[in-house]
Amino acid sequence: MSLVDTKEAKSILKRPAIYTDYYELTMAQGYFLSGRHGERACFDYFFRDIPFEGGYVVFAGISDLLEILESFRFHEDELQYLAEQGFRPEFLNYLRDFEFNADIYAAKEGEIVFPREPIVRVEGTIIEAQILETLLLNILNFESLIATKASRMKYAAGDHKVLDFGLRRAQGYGGIQASKAAIIGGVEATSNVYSSFVHNIPASGTMAHSWIQSFEDELTAFRKYAEYYPDNCILLVDTYDTLASGVPNAIKVAKELEERGYKMKGIRLDSGDLAYFSRKARQQLDDAGLDYVNIAVSNQLDERLIKSLLSQNAPIDLFGVGTRLVTGHESPALDGVYKLGSVNGQPKLKLSENIEKITLPGRKKVLRYFDSDGNFYGDGIVLAEETKPNVIHHPFYPAKHSTVSSFNSEPLLHPLLENGEQLHELPSPTESAAYAKQRLEKLNPEHKRFDNPHIYKVGISKKLMDLRDNITQSLKQKS
Repeated sequence: MSLVDTKEAKSILKRPAIYTDYYELTMAQGYFLSGRHGERACFDYFFRDIPFEGGYVVFAGISDLLEILESFRFHEDELQYLAEQGFRPEFLNYLRDFEFNADIYAAKEGEIVFPREPIVRVEGTIIEAQILETLLLNILNFESLIATKASRMKYAAGDHKVLDFGLRRAQGYGGIQASKAAIIGGVEATSNVYSSFVHNIPASGTMAHSWIQSFEDELTAFRKYAEYYPDNCILLVDTYDTLASGVPNAIKVAKELEERGYKMKGIRLDSGDLAYFSRKARQQLDDAGLDYVNIAVSNQLDERLIKSLLSQNAPIDLFGVGTRLVTGHESPALDGVYKLGSVNGQPKLKLSENIEKITLPGRKKVLRYFDSDGNFYGDGIVLAEETKPNVIHHPFYPAKHSTVSSFNSEPLLHPLLENGEQLHELPSPTESAAYAKQRLEKLNPEHKRFDNPHIYKVGISKKLMDLRDNITQSLKQKS
């Protein structure tokens, strides 16, 4: 298949301009009719809470977003539809020639990120920046959620392999994004052939119970499979009786493969007490001289069950994860938001009775600080024009602060789009996965544990804190 065809296959979303909420368009028309469509605006994407009661988030989805923006335009049939919805002819003429020419700064795909810090900054005309909101949130929230869940599963599994088996349980076409995000989070392969094809990620899979049931007996089913796939033979052993027939029949086929010069790769358990059955199966395999045959397990696995199985010393080599991966089980959504930071250079914020929901005004950037061992120490949210503040303050309790003048730092946000043009080649999922793994190694273990993870330091500079407090006071006086 040609590169053009592969690129087309990736673009599941053919009509990105109308993949939006209705109020994005009513606001856009309002900006246009009031003559404000040329004003410059800055929006920030961030989230407030970490899903799964965890200590970090793996950022994913930015490459899909940038790729989709290449075809962001309004088609004639879409404009006709909007006319039928009552939108003005002059506004529709504006949309007819609309091109997305904004600038986007963002963290790298696979970056480890934390609450309240801007992960993406969008700068453009107020219509360009506003109209992107729904599309951006839809993609980044979902893919970051799944990448984070995958990362937790892989962290629990350690050196054991984890495969994505979740397509059949995913929410529609979201399964395509989920498989890609799972790879970024650390999963080694996927059963999703479509995602494997368009994203060039490893595909994996064996058989279902129906294969075995379709034959007169289990042994014949195993032998036929081994005949066709002698180099990649993994047998599902729990269709009838795992220990009385499944494993013994798999052993017979493994011995027959040895006679033909092959080695069976493994068996898979998909039901029952996985710790018990894996131990008993391992014993049977070892007694037969088949210590090289791996044991794979599946069936409603998540990071906590994987951790439990390994803590019981279950002799499991590979985990197939599905439903609880691709649905973000326990935390079905990342609460990412997209908030206005400035208009025409004037800082803006949203007030709230809850101080945690008062947004940070102005154009901002994020500095990541490293300790003497090269590990993450904390992040500082600062105004874009600031160089390197000496102190970062707790966002809500300013008396709590950290002196960071002696720490090395690096910017978290990088320019990815300028005037609507991509500045860099988009990373592959495998490249983003390698980056995520590298960055996760710099995060201290107390932030990665599943129970009561330590809260990572995210502070704000004195200048940003003063700007927020001054604008807040001014707005309260006017109200």
